[in-house]
Amino acid sequence: MRAVSGVWRWRHNPLRRATDRVEAWVALLALLLMLLAAPVIGWTCGSLTDDALQRSVRAQRAERHVTTAVVVRRVDRPGQFAGDSEVASERAAQTSVVARWRTPDGAVRTGRVSTASRVTGPGAEVRIWTDDRGRPTLRPMDASTAHTHAALAGFGVFLLSAGVVEAARRLIMWRLRLRRYARLDRAWAKAGPDWGRTGTGS
Repeated sequence: MRAVSGVWRWRHNPLRRATDRVEAWVALLALLLMLLAAPVIGWTCGSLTDDALQRSVRAQRAERHVTTAVVVRRVDRPGQFAGDSEVASERAAQTSVVARWRTPDGAVRTGRVSTASRVTGPGAEVRIWTDDRGRPTLRPMDASTAHTHAALAGFGVFLLSAGVVEAARRLIMWRLRLRRYARLDRAWAKAGPDWGRTGTGS
């Protein structure tokens, strides 16, 4: 912010160097990009991500169906897919069973699935999700979860954009400092041999 204020304060300062003015304008430009461009980029990315996820939600709801399966027996190892689970953390509390269910075309299918139901004895009914062919599949994503993922994606892109702008600003400042030091070295190399001998007649 000090460099930004320098755009106005150093306009008529006789000690102002060219690099001072460049640094001030670079800082001002970086601030404007972080306040204006980065939010727009983040919002655009979040909006596009949300559109894509909502299309995926609609496709999953059209292709996946909830059905009732009858438990045949319990098994020790987890099944292929979660029946009623929405999040991965719930899988630890699920039970793996061999169950029998009907496919959309009326055929009977038997397979191993996981369920969060507490009643998993033989003959118990549990809910599972299947695809159009009757194969066990994951529960479809809901719209609110898709909105949350899109918002997080947009916020992440906003932070990334702001970070890229700040990194570019620091890189430009570093290059300007190198040029300033090089200019000072050249000036010192030119004036150094005569340092302290002004007016001695040498």
